[in-house]
Amino acid sequence: MSSVEVALAAEQVHAAGGRLAVEAARFTGYGWMRGTSGNISEVVSRHPLRLAVTASGLDKGELLATDVAVVGPLGESVAVEGVEPLRPSAEAGLHARVAALTGADAVVHVHALNAVVAGRRWPGGVLLRDVETLKGIGRLAHDDEVTIPVIRNSQDMAELGDWFEGAYDPRTPAVIVADHGLYAWGADLTHARHVTECVEWLLAYALATA
Repeated sequence: MSSVEVALAAEQVHAAGGRLAVEAARFTGYGWMRGTSGNISEVVSRHPLRLAVTASGLDKGELLATDVAVVGPLGESVAVEGVEPLRPSAEAGLHARVAALTGADAVVHVHALNAVVAGRRWPGGVLLRDVETLKGIGRLAHDDEVTIPVIRNSQDMAELGDWFEGAYDPRTPAVIVADHGLYAWGADLTHARHVTECVEWLLAYALATA
């Protein structure tokens, strides 16, 4: 663990934790964060990069504002005075990689079933076009060919991050990790939630109409 981060206030971290808890409860209600699965993060500092991420091993429908960890650009724990040093998800490193590469201030990772099934069905990527809901992820409703990338799964976050960077399309704010789940991101938590909801709907549509 690095030395105590003096530039970051506990109040700032816990405020982010409160927002993360609200969104985690919402996604749990959708059935997308079963058991203790999934994680959500919010950037609390850009220079240096610091993310507040939901703590590991907790029911995501019952989080408190204090059930949050702070991580750096490699997903490593960073101590902040006044913040209990909870264990971050092992996937925090990919959250940080996504935030650094895309400039997003919030990242959502859910184990939504449609994402896993779609990734298995179309391992080369999920092709979408001429669907109104594409506007919800910043694309056009017509005459815009959109591919949601699918990357292999790995327990090594550096390797997974490399695969993400190789598949990343700056026009498409989501990626499926095969046999695992969906990552989506946005300018803030609300935007990231909207992207997640729209991508999950689009994947359900693709499967239903295939």
